[in-house]
Amino acid sequence: MENMKRALSYTRRAIDDYSMINEGDKIAVGVSAGKDSLTLLCAMAALRRFYPKKFELIAITVDMGFEPRQDFSAIAELCRELDVEYHVVPSEIYKIIFEVRQEKNPCSLCAKMRRGALHNAAKELGCTSVALGHHFDDVVETFMLNLFFEGRLGCFSPVTYLSRVGLNVIRPMIYMPEKDVAEFSKKNSLPVLSSPCPADKNTEREEMKTLLRTLERENKGLRYRIFGAITRGELDGFRDTGRLEGIRQYADEANE
Repeated sequence: MENMKRALSYTRRAIDDYSMINEGDKIAVGVSAGKDSLTLLCAMAALRRFYPKKFELIAITVDMGFEPRQDFSAIAELCRELDVEYHVVPSEIYKIIFEVRQEKNPCSLCAKMRRGALHNAAKELGCTSVALGHHFDDVVETFMLNLFFEGRLGCFSPVTYLSRVGLNVIRPMIYMPEKDVAEFSKKNSLPVLSSPCPADKNTEREEMKTLLRTLERENKGLRYRIFGAITRGELDGFRDTGRLEGIRQYADEANE
C-alpha cells in the first residue's frame, strides 16, 4: 500500500509513547466506513506483522440501521485482503434517534449508542482493546469544542480503561494529521462509504473545522500550538513526549 511507511510512523510513535498495546492483546478496530477508521485498520494490520508485542486484530462495524441498508461488502473484501476477521453488528440506532426520539441535536446520543454497541460486541468477541480512528486534528477540534461550547478544558484520552466492560480504548492515530489520513485513503482507494446521516456536515464539529481553517490562515501552526498546550498541560492523559516538533516537520515535508 502507498504511504504505508508514513502511516506506520505516526501510529507506532503514538502506540509506543502511550503503551497502547500489551503482549497477547486482541484488538477490535471500530470501522465506521470512513477514511479515518479504514486508514487505522490498514495501519494496524501492517503493524501486526512486525510489532514486538504480538497481538490479534479484528474489525467491527456497527450498522446504524439506515434505510436503505448500507452495503459493507467492499469493506469485508478489504478485511479479507488484510487477513482481518470482520463483524457487522446490526442496530436500530437510526430509528431510535431520528424516528422515536426525534432528536434535534442527535450527535452526542448517537456517538454514545454507537460506542456502547461497539464495546459490547468487542467484549463478546473476547477483545481486550478497542482502537478508534481519531487523528491529530480530532484532538485539537475536540479540545476547542469543549472550550467553546461547554466552557471546560478537556479532550478524549489517548488510552482509556472502561471498567464497566473491562476494555482499553486506544487511539493510535493521534499524531497523524487529517491531511495524511486523506492522502492515504485516496492513494490506496480505500472503500470509504458516504454517510447517510441527516446531520452529516451540519454539526458543531464542522463549524469548528471551518473556524480553525480560517484562524490558521493568519496564524500558521496554530493547531500544533494547541496540541502542544494539551500535552504540556497533561490534559486527560496526554503528556509532553517530545514528539511534537518532529511530527510537525514530518507533516510539513509531506506537503512541500
